[in-house]
Amino acid sequence: MQKSAKTKNVLDTDKIGGLLFKLSMPVFLGMFVQTLYNVISTIFIGRFVGPIGIAALSISFPLQMMGYGLGTMSGIGGMSVISRSLGAGRDDDAEKALGNGFTLAILLSCFVIAILLPFLDFWLKLIGASETVLPYAREYMIYITISYIFMVLSISLLNYTRAEGNANVSMGAMIIGSIVDISLCFVFIVWMKMEVKGAGLATLFAQLCSVLYLLNYYRSGRSYLKVRWHNFKPDLKIMKEMLAIGIGAFVQMFAGSFSAMVLLKMVVTYGGDYALGAFGIAQRIMMFVMMPAMVLSQGAQPILGFNYGAGRFRLALKSITLAIGFSMVLCSAGFLIVYFIPEPIIRIFNDNPQLISIGVEANKRMFLAQPLLGPLMVGTMIFQAVGKAKQAFVAAIGRPLLFVIPAALTLTHFMGLKGVWLAFPTSDLLTFLLVMVLMIPILKEFKQGAALEKNEVALTESHGF
Repeated sequence: MQKSAKTKNVLDTDKIGGLLFKLSMPVFLGMFVQTLYNVISTIFIGRFVGPIGIAALSISFPLQMMGYGLGTMSGIGGMSVISRSLGAGRDDDAEKALGNGFTLAILLSCFVIAILLPFLDFWLKLIGASETVLPYAREYMIYITISYIFMVLSISLLNYTRAEGNANVSMGAMIIGSIVDISLCFVFIVWMKMEVKGAGLATLFAQLCSVLYLLNYYRSGRSYLKVRWHNFKPDLKIMKEMLAIGIGAFVQMFAGSFSAMVLLKMVVTYGGDYALGAFGIAQRIMMFVMMPAMVLSQGAQPILGFNYGAGRFRLALKSITLAIGFSMVLCSAGFLIVYFIPEPIIRIFNDNPQLISIGVEANKRMFLAQPLLGPLMVGTMIFQAVGKAKQAFVAAIGRPLLFVIPAALTLTHFMGLKGVWLAFPTSDLLTFLLVMVLMIPILKEFKQGAALEKNEVALTESHGF
């Protein structure tokens, strides 16, 4: 099909509110189900393995996030290039970025598997796995590490489908993967008594199913952008741009994994394995309460990138305003729920009194700055969407490296375990202020661009065009 014969892209509209809702709802449904399967698998482990099983999942979390980080680096970088190319009317460049995104995802996943799989015991001990937790964590991580090739490719393709305005496909992939994971967790953990090994194996098959669904979307011809084999050939210029933009997201994940390693060691030092289990439960709850901000930022990113590429600054500003406003309201609602009724939520995972007591204290302190996460995450998305690599990088490393670790080290010195929990709202507040400062020049650029648009429209109307 010739480019001129293509239908109008769904992103090419001035009805930003409706478009944001249209793109965000599938992301929300997919992410909700995906987060739900993470929680349900933890519930299975908590109920059928016990607190040590949850501790094993907690200690594995930083390594697991490496896979997500690589997929996000490839996906966010590719989404930015694709959406801006589409906005500028350069469909060929967008398809070339799509092909190079496939190649980059495969190369990155093979690289991380080679680094992690032969040395799992070393990495898990480095994080802080005790002799009790290590065998469980090793069994789980063997299958998680193998699944990286599907995980990285799946996360990348989720972003590429959203870049062309088709959020329904990404939703379908996440829901299919989640249903497979939940079903297999029940089979492997409850019926076959495979414990944490079953959870890892279920995730492996779930990621495979997600990738197959996404590949079928591109193979079927339903996609706006087409997969062409010659575009798989590495183009260093495109890959460099994708990596420059996506590196911030990867560094954020990597730095988050590193800070999680430091925090896990502190949790074990000041609270032991039960505190580690409580921390693992809090991380699962965090996935839910952060979801509104993540959903709206991901829904707004292709809209912002498209309109920025097309030079429509008024619409770009509108997408930012709507995303920040909605995300702040929803994050505030999440904070109220977690702060005032934490115990019933924690009991879903495990009913051990000591675990519940520590978990309640953790939740009441970790989420104190939750309402700020909406504008914080939307702000970080802005840098990625418009290709501001330096700002994206600084915003990415701010929370995990510049603020979380120093705050935890300082506060634990005076408060012990309570200092670990309070490091989260402290770093959230400081990161929020950093992102707001970095946003000022970009918002000024957008407002100037919007003013020029308004003048051009007025000039055109005055001449009767």
